[in-house]
Amino acid sequence: MVFLVSSKDVAKYAGVSQTTVSRVLNTPEFVKPKTIEKVMKAIEELNYIPNDIARSLVQKKTGIITLISGPLHNPFFVDTTTAIVNYVNARGYKVNVYFGTEDNLDSVYNSVLETKADAIILSSMLYKDDIFFKLEKLGIPFIMYNRKHQENRHFVEIDNVEAGYIATNHILSLGHRDICWIGGPHEISTFYERCKGFNNALKDNGIDAKTIPVFFTNTNKEDIKRAFEEILELPKKPTAICAATDAIAIEILNLCLERGFHVPKDFNVIGIDNVELSKHHSISLTTVGLESEKSLGFIAIEKLFEVMERKSACIQQTESVKLFPRNTTCKK
Repeated sequence: MVFLVSSKDVAKYAGVSQTTVSRVLNTPEFVKPKTIEKVMKAIEELNYIPNDIARSLVQKKTGIITLISGPLHNPFFVDTTTAIVNYVNARGYKVNVYFGTEDNLDSVYNSVLETKADAIILSSMLYKDDIFFKLEKLGIPFIMYNRKHQENRHFVEIDNVEAGYIATNHILSLGHRDICWIGGPHEISTFYERCKGFNNALKDNGIDAKTIPVFFTNTNKEDIKRAFEEILELPKKPTAICAATDAIAIEILNLCLERGFHVPKDFNVIGIDNVELSKHHSISLTTVGLESEKSLGFIAIEKLFEVMERKSACIQQTESVKLFPRNTTCKK
């Protein structure tokens, strides 16, 4: 028969009260060092394993952060998910990770709301998403990254309008006038604002936006391939492709290789996000990304902990961006 050691056993062995054992485990800053040493020695010798569930009931905490990430075929979410999970674990929390797509968002939200967590970080919010109001009503700390709700609260993003502008202006500055844009659904603030920046750059360079082909995709490989095939069928083939994300741009590079096109000779290609994969020498994608060397996921999870610790009531943070010129763009 296996006998489970309880906190009562630890208290008796250490010669302290059960309340003191609880304080050592939960609020050691209020306990004398000698007492902590005595209790920890008893825990080690008795091989006591604290009950996380019982502790969470006492503290009214779960020790869990819920992350709703985007699909991992987008390297942006590989980078940010890694940064978030590593940070949360380093803070002594566990992470429940969900992957949201346009097809499963409702079921993901239902699962998240049925599971207790201390806070939620998500990159799945639509611009007019009702889940925003549900989360606020629940009173659970939450933050969006790479997305923004129309209520303009609880978010960390890059300056998406400026990112779209810089990317487009760079292509135009190289002498390209036959260009196109490949983006995503405008129900998502990121895509809407990057396309707005694209149009602003066209206007400032005296180009009528109505003359420039724009393609909207669901950002999966099939949709991007379909858009690329439409580009190849245009009466006047563009010399440069502006992509709303690095993920789209990298897929375009792959399609160019498949069809025997040379980048940047046949097509200039530029993305936005500056993901780690874009820096790889075999890709060397020209892109626009954070001025900061930190991942956007890392910045967002830092801010979420500020909210949890009541250092900040509401986060509204837009990070500056800059151009990263590499090998997929050149003068016309």
